[in-house]
Amino acid sequence: ASGLVIRQHPTSGHFYPQGLHIVPVGTYNDIERRITEGTENRTIAATNMNATSSRAHTVVTIYFDQIIKNDRGETKKASVINLVDLAGSERSSSTGATGDRLKEGTNINKSLSTLGNVIAALAEISSGTKRKLVVPYRESVLTKLLQNALGGNSKTVMIAALSPTDTSYDETLSTLRFADRVKRIRNTVVVNENPIEKLIRELKEENERLKLLIDSGKYNLQLDILPGMTNQDIEAMKKNTEQEILSQIQTNQQMLQSSKTSWDLK
Repeated sequence: ASGLVIRQHPTSGHFYPQGLHIVPVGTYNDIERRITEGTENRTIAATNMNATSSRAHTVVTIYFDQIIKNDRGETKKASVINLVDLAGSERSSSTGATGDRLKEGTNINKSLSTLGNVIAALAEISSGTKRKLVVPYRESVLTKLLQNALGGNSKTVMIAALSPTDTSYDETLSTLRFADRVKRIRNTVVVNENPIEKLIRELKEENERLKLLIDSGKYNLQLDILPGMTNQDIEAMKKNTEQEILSQIQTNQQMLQSSKTSWDLK
């Protein structure tokens, strides 16, 4: 991440890389082509352990906007998909790295160490032992970029890669411990839906349900008919109940119109 400047959005609070631009894509082939371009620009170099060792982490971010149209109107939902390939931790005694390679390895290890601290903090918070623990997202570029993916409104899948060689015993044990901490994190995920659009959708759905209740006459089944009530009393109760439902439909319609006006003015 040399030369990569990370800024924090003043409203959402999310971190983003300055100077990078979002490229529109319409198909999987478009996405694959862009990923290939990024892979070709990725820095690699030979070490004693790997002839094509990655010298940095790779993060591919896809912004996915979904527009759902039906009889009730239009609903917009948004999500962010992060595909992350972490460079492996390195021991200089094993890689034989010197100069720039050694510096790159040190930076990789530092960011992985910070990621480990973030994961450990999130795991403790999820376990309920330390609710007010400060998560050190700001201590590395990697954890700033992955803040929402790790502990925010997100679902995360992490794949731990292990080496089959006995010489990698320490790294394998460290990776397994890291993966064990990751699986302890629990995020509560909700759909990213505009609150005004959500209110409009819910009001429409409730009105449809209430109108169906009136048309079918099923609200009669919900009447609390007491012993000794006359037919006239029951009919009066039915009429009052129907008026209450119609009044609720009218109130919802007024709220719906007000919400639509607010949304149109945005």
